[in-house]
Amino acid sequence: MDKITEQLYQAALKAYQNAYTPYSKFNVGAAVLLKDGKIIAGSNVENASYGLSNCAERTTLFYTYSQGYRQEDISKFLVLANTKKPVSPCGACRQVMAELLNEDVEIILTNLNQDIMKVRITDLLPYHFSGDNLRE
Repeated sequence: MDKITEQLYQAALKAYQNAYTPYSKFNVGAAVLLKDGKIIAGSNVENASYGLSNCAERTTLFYTYSQGYRQEDISKFLVLANTKKPVSPCGACRQVMAELLNEDVEIILTNLNQDIMKVRITDLLPYHFSGDNLRE
């Protein structure tokens, strides 16, 4: 694991440890690396009304955007969970990632064993719905 990926991993691991998952007990942490070197991380937060829960990927991206950063500011995105293979984002997160990440952003999927899979959003959601669809 290179130094940058290790820094992202550690930030996501801290977020993973801060997840609020009283129902599923399935913690997830995520972290973005910004082009200015800053790392922003987030975790999943559950609610008894499951539809009101928020995944770590969306928490991280929403917080990043709320700080004034945009697509062009993000260079890497890492997602971490306690899974046998590198974790896979849910469909809702894939759609949000497709909207808020540039297609060239490296997405690193991993687990507590540090197994890594590197993909791009077009690998995760090749035919995503976008703002272009609204203008057709």
